[in-house]
Amino acid sequence: MLKEKSILVTGGTGSFGNMFIPMTLKKYNPKRIIVYSRDEMKQWEMAKKFAGDDRMRFFIGDVRDKERLYRALDGVDYVVHAAATKIVPTAEYNPFECVKTNVIGAMNLIDVCIDKGVKRCVALSTDKASSPVNLYGATKLCSDKLFISGNSYVGLKDTKFAIVRYGNVMGSRGSVIPFFIEQSKTGTVTVTDKRMTRFMITLEQGVELVWHAFDDMIGGEIYVKKIPSMNICDIALAVSQTAKQEIIGIRPGEKLHEQMIGVEDAPYTYEYEHHYKILPQIFNWHNDPARIKDGKPVNEGFAYSSDSNKEWMEVEALREWINSKR
Repeated sequence: MLKEKSILVTGGTGSFGNMFIPMTLKKYNPKRIIVYSRDEMKQWEMAKKFAGDDRMRFFIGDVRDKERLYRALDGVDYVVHAAATKIVPTAEYNPFECVKTNVIGAMNLIDVCIDKGVKRCVALSTDKASSPVNLYGATKLCSDKLFISGNSYVGLKDTKFAIVRYGNVMGSRGSVIPFFIEQSKTGTVTVTDKRMTRFMITLEQGVELVWHAFDDMIGGEIYVKKIPSMNICDIALAVSQTAKQEIIGIRPGEKLHEQMIGVEDAPYTYEYEHHYKILPQIFNWHNDPARIKDGKPVNEGFAYSSDSNKEWMEVEALREWINSKR
């Protein structure tokens, strides 16, 4: 699939890119991987890790800059869109900047992918895009809709767009686990609400879901991996058995529970062994056998939420994972 292909990753110096790139280099041996991001220092540090690998390219640029995207996407076959303003409080207090990156940036990338004849583009979404209550989630819902509709803009081109959606990525920058680890050194960790639950997924699983999307997509699908949930207090306990847990209340724009598929999406959602797939409502694509494949429709009123999830991660399992990464 990706063998001898040219791949570009927007926001490629982030947590996802740092996992996707070495895994993809090893498994598929692509012709080249282009890291497209705006932070020169992160690119400099990343380039040192891949010194001597002539498959790697580094391109300073912002998804807000359409002209720069035109240059970067020249000759590219596959795109992974990981660039985003994603920290919830940051988005709440800097709404214009969040919209420029997450919405305008998505529009720019869609246009340039089509114009440059990119074969496949997979955009990373978030649980916060399902029934959003904060600006970050609202902009990512908008971005998801743009990428889905982008499939109707391609004309005679072969460009296809799809989305992968998952929850709290274990150990990623800005996520709760490294935050708790740092706080535990003081003897206290701050918990927003003891009832709070979160989905748990590893970066490796996130990468594999993107690979699956590239291989499976017809265009317009949202892929949702089946993953376990955890209570926030159990996450804190897995980090430290001795640190005191201080309840501080929910932050602006924060949800009590995560949701990746809402009841409104149920009529268009199909279940598979390891994931769900939300199909597009537009153009009756949700009834397309090529998109459905061997999927089974979910029950009426189905929702995939972290509090009602059937699968739960044990404290000891998370503790073992954390220790393996130290």
